[in-house]
Amino acid sequence: MNEYWFIGIAVYLLIALGTFVPVLKILLKPVELHPGGPAFHESPHFSEAAKLKLAQHYERLLGSLSYWKNQAEKFRAFHRYGLAWTITAAVLVPILAQAIGADGVSKWLLTIVSIHGSLLVGLSKGFRVEQNYKAFRAGESEFYDLYRRFLDSPDDFGENEDEQLATYFSQVELIRRTTRLAELDNIPTIEDSAQRSKPKTRSSRK
Repeated sequence: MNEYWFIGIAVYLLIALGTFVPVLKILLKPVELHPGGPAFHESPHFSEAAKLKLAQHYERLLGSLSYWKNQAEKFRAFHRYGLAWTITAAVLVPILAQAIGADGVSKWLLTIVSIHGSLLVGLSKGFRVEQNYKAFRAGESEFYDLYRRFLDSPDDFGENEDEQLATYFSQVELIRRTTRLAELDNIPTIEDSAQRSKPKTRSSRK
């Protein structure tokens, strides 16, 4: 009977590691930026001076845009992996608890599944994986929505070119500030860790 439990342990570990390999590739390899479509220098709506300003402004943003995209992809990949395996662990643990026998080998699989699931939950909460994914994805999405709207309909941003540029630049800066604040708000601190590990007082349990 022990050999079946060994097979179960081997299968679980192989699948868990195998599904983590694509996540690891995303975590280690930078994601390339692909804005796509015509840029400001091809737009018929702007003067040459405005095109130069917009092109230089976009060049200065490339660092932030690349960082947002990379962070969003990394947090997204880990979030999906963690979600899939914590749900799997939640289903397997009670089933295995009923199936294990007196031998030690059968308990190893239950222990491995429990540790794997608990570790993923702890990492997701500690690094605020879902919140960071949403923050970086929202910043990236909001910028490109604004970028496309400005390319297609600059008249919506003001009555003349100077006003349009000023409105566009200020809205981009607002997106940058909002994304930066969301990122800082989602960075775990020592106080957060201490608060989570602090035992509940009698008053807090009421």
